[in-house]
Amino acid sequence: MAKEGADMTEETEYMIDKTVGKEAENVESSGNAKEMRAVILAGFGGLNKLRVTRKPMPEPQNGEVKIRVKACGLNFLDLMVRQGTIDNPPKPPLVPGFECSGIVESVGENTKGFEIGDRVMAFVNYNAWAEVVCTPVDFVYKMPDEMTFAEAAAFSLNFVAAYMMLFEVANLREGMSVLVHSAGGGVGQAVAQLCSTVPNVTVFGIASCFKHAAIRDSVTHLFDRNIDYIQEVKKISPEGVDILLDCLCGENTGKGLNLLKPLGTYILYGASNMVTGETKSFFSFAKSWWQVEKVNPIKLYEENKVIAGFSLLNLLFKQGRCSLVRSVMDKLLCLYDQKKIKPVVDSLWALEEVKEAMQRIHDRGNIGKLILDVEKSPTPLMASDSTETSEAGEEEEEPEGDNDSKERMPFIH
Repeated sequence: MAKEGADMTEETEYMIDKTVGKEAENVESSGNAKEMRAVILAGFGGLNKLRVTRKPMPEPQNGEVKIRVKACGLNFLDLMVRQGTIDNPPKPPLVPGFECSGIVESVGENTKGFEIGDRVMAFVNYNAWAEVVCTPVDFVYKMPDEMTFAEAAAFSLNFVAAYMMLFEVANLREGMSVLVHSAGGGVGQAVAQLCSTVPNVTVFGIASCFKHAAIRDSVTHLFDRNIDYIQEVKKISPEGVDILLDCLCGENTGKGLNLLKPLGTYILYGASNMVTGETKSFFSFAKSWWQVEKVNPIKLYEENKVIAGFSLLNLLFKQGRCSLVRSVMDKLLCLYDQKKIKPVVDSLWALEEVKEAMQRIHDRGNIGKLILDVEKSPTPLMASDSTETSEAGEEEEEPEGDNDSKERMPFIH
């Protein structure tokens, strides 16, 4: 009986979801302006935990800005959120996403500096992948007139993180050398551009071989991620490098520390090696943890090396350094106005295409940033991927060997 009850509940939920989907187009005409589309993560796990549905629209509280979202950024961190591999994630169901751009629709009480109609980009503590978000005014920034919404969604997290690691943590100066992993990604390309604003900085980039043609001009030296890059770097710079930016973790931590020059700085800002399959893998987590070289403070002291960690979202949402981040954003916008930096957008995806977009990041196929374009219509073959459910209430998995999605990826060239 319990099983029958569960089946009936799942069937009811399925019928409700189907009804909501059919009536979605009629919501505005019925006068209900208090609902919005949003990507929902129903539980931690694979791509089948993601779906697009309608939910109540938020209203700004004291000190908040309500934004009609035009574009959202998609980051590797979002994959880790989906799998549940980050520390202390909020309990699902939840709306993922940490950054967006759009137009100010209203402001809460005691909110100064923004007016209705302002074009803005913003950090959001989750909830960014929706048509409307509300976020504290401290996390909102005005966009330059010539910046597109897609560029703005690709700008904030990547460039602020890159700038703070290079200049606030590692104190990048003329004549120094930098090694960056995942050089073809959003942060990697931001690092390369910011390094070009300082004279005589040598940039060593590590990236998958198929990305080399597209990003070769952005770095000084480029190596395949599958070769022994330590030996290749030392052939060029026997002493090593001054700054090493690592988003991989695992065995690369020890390699990075060994590659540092005296007074060099190693910065860990991610742990993508923990993500291998579609769902959380205890084996991958344990392997990555085991491969991390145990840091001996005495050895750091003797070798004059610095090891650091950096999390922009923790700095903003847990440690209250909003004013510092705003000052960094001001500097970055000046560089943008001077045309010294420009975010690299890999591709645009509709909300309903979030699964395909997330798979592209998982496959490390992107060059630059993937963007969820809220106003974009989904490719017909993808339209039902994030909305249709099976009778058991779960997404139907695609059969193995299905490469159709690769043929219909809406790339920007």
